[in-house]
Amino acid sequence: MEDDRVLPGDFNDGNRAFLQAFMARGTLTLREAQPIIAGIFTAQGRQFEPDQVTSEHMASFIGAAAEAVSHFDYEVRSTMHQKLKQRLWAIVNTTSDPQTQLATLHTPDEIAFVKRVLDGMFEKYNTPRMEVMCLDEMQANKLRSVPRVVNEEDVDDGEGAESQTQLKGLKPSEAEAMMRSMVEAGWFERSPEGLYGLSPRALLELRGWLIEAYNDPDAEPDEWQRIKMCEACKEIVTVGQRCADRDCNIRLHDICEDAFWRTRREKKCPKCETPWSGKHFVGERAVTETEAYQRGRRRSGKGRSSNLMEQIMGNDENEEDENGFIEEE
Repeated sequence: MEDDRVLPGDFNDGNRAFLQAFMARGTLTLREAQPIIAGIFTAQGRQFEPDQVTSEHMASFIGAAAEAVSHFDYEVRSTMHQKLKQRLWAIVNTTSDPQTQLATLHTPDEIAFVKRVLDGMFEKYNTPRMEVMCLDEMQANKLRSVPRVVNEEDVDDGEGAESQTQLKGLKPSEAEAMMRSMVEAGWFERSPEGLYGLSPRALLELRGWLIEAYNDPDAEPDEWQRIKMCEACKEIVTVGQRCADRDCNIRLHDICEDAFWRTRREKKCPKCETPWSGKHFVGERAVTETEAYQRGRRRSGKGRSSNLMEQIMGNDENEEDENGFIEEE
């Protein structure tokens, strides 16, 4: 029987074709890779159907691709999609931050806009009361303008007020187009509710940068941080569940919780032992599962209201009840 494995040292035309397809997509799941690998095998004279391609075949091609890109400051990483529970692989840049990567394709105003959107996700809409870490088109549009710089003391990037005033911001249509382009490029994902969040590929590539940019390195070990890891898989959580105690940093992906709780006798937070109800959410459900949001949808009868979304996400005066629902004052 012919050996279908492809050793990393034997980088051939098939490996090159796979790597080109991988880089063109940015990310791959096994299902997405099956027709690619089947086509490569067929071109090499071995008739293959996509459903004949196994995880072992995938591992061989991924291994060869990982070795090839490692010489150019790239790396192949994998993660589970927080919503779809599908493993995916991504080719990530190991040396540059988001601004550097975007600089070759976008204007300074567009790059500054994306940075403000990230700040919106991980600062404005990510608080101990409500860890949403996403925003809708209206909220993103509000970030298209450059904040006014009163004097040089207001500038904290070391470049001075003059460099800030050179940025003019984006028009509404330009901001909308930029958000769409970030989805098409695989950096953002847009949910059925119309909320934009970071894609799995972005979370893989920006993991270190996100922690450095939004977590306080001088914080005490038990102090609340903006970027938190799943207690089970140790990856960043932007969609999942949180401990009912606002001051506790324990978080779980929805896709990790079943296996996690099977190993424990009680469904309590492993750190503070608060009962785990499964009704305190991270991500867009922190908004969409609130009583205020559900009531607003029933009243309008027309689905989501962006004004209502902003009201719930931006109002830190609202309080949760014992079930994690937020009531309007």
